[in-house]
Amino acid sequence: MGWSVGTRRARPAREVPGGREVRLALRDVLHPARSGRGLPREKELSNNGVVKNGPERDDTPAAPAVGGSGVPQAADEQSGTRRRVARSILDHGPSTAAELADRLGLTQAAVRRHLDALVGGGLVEPREKRVYGSRGRGRPAKVFAITDSGRDAFDQAYDELAVEALRWIERLAGGGDRGAAAVMDFARDKAAAQAEAYRPFLDGVPPEDRARALAEALSHHGYAATVRRVDASAGEQVCQHHCPVAHAAARFPQLCEAETEVFSRLLGSHVQRLATIAHGDGVCTTFVPEVPLETPPEKAPPEKAPPKTTAPPRTAGRNPA
Repeated sequence: MGWSVGTRRARPAREVPGGREVRLALRDVLHPARSGRGLPREKELSNNGVVKNGPERDDTPAAPAVGGSGVPQAADEQSGTRRRVARSILDHGPSTAAELADRLGLTQAAVRRHLDALVGGGLVEPREKRVYGSRGRGRPAKVFAITDSGRDAFDQAYDELAVEALRWIERLAGGGDRGAAAVMDFARDKAAAQAEAYRPFLDGVPPEDRARALAEALSHHGYAATVRRVDASAGEQVCQHHCPVAHAAARFPQLCEAETEVFSRLLGSHVQRLATIAHGDGVCTTFVPEVPLETPPEKAPPEKAPPKTTAPPRTAGRNPA
């Protein structure tokens, strides 16, 4: 038995659905927090800048054992722990065995056994940990990242419906540039609704803390976001470790573009998207430049008064003409 989230719904019939049905379907797919799908809502920021989640979800799919053989979800305690390991990597991004052990309250030996099974099932892959700045001596730490197959096994079952609906919008508008513009209009409408949901998290927050507030808002809505300081770049990176519509965004990059526009408006600063899950990266990374400290304007030197001139005595008070 493979690792899945349950029985996938049948593909919709070929006939073109009505506009209202498409919008309702898209709302359910593209706003996972409203429909109860996606990641848990309970998050908190710890002192290390990582957005923590609440209790692990019970409906996380079971990971296949090494070699592809599955185990019953309710009967195998090892499978349940393996699901927790995979979910933690999905929520927090690439992690070392030590980080996972500390996060889940397990021994590193136990974590490594589950990681071996996840790697064998193609759900997790080892990578060399990125080092920013100068690298010390010794071998770089190894981190484990979720693969596309692992991400698909969680909650991407509805992504296919979003792709089909967006293709319908594209065809309805006539395809080509008109179709792309119609999809962009929809993406901006969706992003505007997201902005209103995020705004309460940023209201009254000083500019230097807005990136962290945005990450908290994103995590609250199922995107498992964190913030990391990048001293060399004089700014911060907002990292989204989860994207419920990654496959749809790979086909329709307008979804990413509209989201970036919303980030820029909410933060009051020009931001730059550096990486996206839709393009094969491990996380969606947005660079937020550092907000410069306001300095009082320099006082201009006082203007010198023009020299006074007096008319010669013989012409004073008279018309020289």
